[in-house]
Amino acid sequence: MKTCKLGLIGCGNRSMAHIRGMEPLENAIFVSVADPNAERAKEKAEITGATKIYKDHKELLDHAIEDGLDALIICVDPTAHTEDMELRAIDMGIPFIVEKPMTIDLDLAQRIADKVEEKGLITSVGFQDRYLDLVDMIKDELPKHKQGGLVYGAWIGGVPGPWWWQKKDYCGGQLVEQNIHLLDGLRYLYGEPLSVYATSSTGINKAGENGISPEYDTDDHSTVVLRFPGNVTATLVSGCYSKWGVRPPCGYQITLNDMVIDYRLRNNITFITANETRDIKRTMEQTNVLDEVFVDAVLTGDGSKIRSPYSDALISLKLAYKCNESMESGQVIYFD
Repeated sequence: MKTCKLGLIGCGNRSMAHIRGMEPLENAIFVSVADPNAERAKEKAEITGATKIYKDHKELLDHAIEDGLDALIICVDPTAHTEDMELRAIDMGIPFIVEKPMTIDLDLAQRIADKVEEKGLITSVGFQDRYLDLVDMIKDELPKHKQGGLVYGAWIGGVPGPWWWQKKDYCGGQLVEQNIHLLDGLRYLYGEPLSVYATSSTGINKAGENGISPEYDTDDHSTVVLRFPGNVTATLVSGCYSKWGVRPPCGYQITLNDMVIDYRLRNNITFITANETRDIKRTMEQTNVLDEVFVDAVLTGDGSKIRSPYSDALISLKLAYKCNESMESGQVIYFD
């Protein structure tokens, strides 16, 4: 059996999801890991069984050919994507998964996307919910009903700990860094939007208080209104000021003419009609599926089952920044 030899760049928290995702696969093994934090790199090497530990992505890529790497998993913070990471991997012909947001440098992202297209390289971006069984159920259900209606989406919680998350210039704000999952999901379900209008607010969270970084300067909450073809209007809210235990449900509530679809983020979905209510629990781990599809694509050379290749994911990233632009200008932005 052919085996996909993997290199892991970035050994922070998110890397564990991909480590767990690859663990059941008999055709994938970790060969090398890289992280400037030597303790984290050593820990992930022990967990994965990787025999090579490198201080950074440059050193890992320097040894990629002799290590026989077939693919990379890139799990670094948004500011850490440099000219010699993805672009170099593309030059070397090494496919990769990269976690979202792929970068906060849209120019760099576009050059990566262009080069991926030129090389025909297999890529995948960590929009894991596109692989979730519950999201597939929504996508299958929508065409059965009259077009049109309202969608309410929410991702509301507290302030995550990573320093870069709390600086808007370093992560793009909550919509770009976190709620981009639901924003991408709207594209996956409804296609490309016709327009966007967004607002945001600050002043609830106080920099330097209650464990919040003294450098905190991102939005406490935002609201985005997107119009889609087919008389669909979606309102997407993001908030990072809510305390544990008092947060509203996250996910989507979709109101059709004859059904309400209540999707609770990565947990369950309820289909409500005049005659019945059906509640369905999640039955799978979506990151595992994302990883399995990627490995299969690398080994077969067929990337057709990858649901979020780099070029498509870039559209979601650009849309998130258009939302930020509307927040700042107070203007509706229309798309061709």
